[in-house]
Amino acid sequence: MNLNNAFTYGRLQRWLPACAAVAITLLAVSTASACPSCKVALASQGQGDLVSGFFYSILFMLSMPFAILGSFSGYMYLLVRRARRYSEHLRRTENHLAESSSLNDSQ
Repeated sequence: MNLNNAFTYGRLQRWLPACAAVAITLLAVSTASACPSCKVALASQGQGDLVSGFFYSILFMLSMPFAILGSFSGYMYLLVRRARRYSEHLRRTENHLAESSSLNDSQ
């Protein structure tokens, strides 16, 4: 496998799950016309279930900013940790190379 094919395969492997998720979402649009709680409440003609549906949908909408912000913050934290670990690895490698070259020069 040459480098170009490996690069293309890596890109395909990275984008395939995202494309599959978008395709599934677009195919499921007709079935997701309303939240399940509200849909069941309207079908049963009871008002108690409708209030419950609104309650849970409001809780869900209120929790989303926290979930999104928490996910984004966690991802950024992991990126910073990975960058620090990589810079530490580079520093150790440079120090090791400098020590080995100074040992070779002294011999």
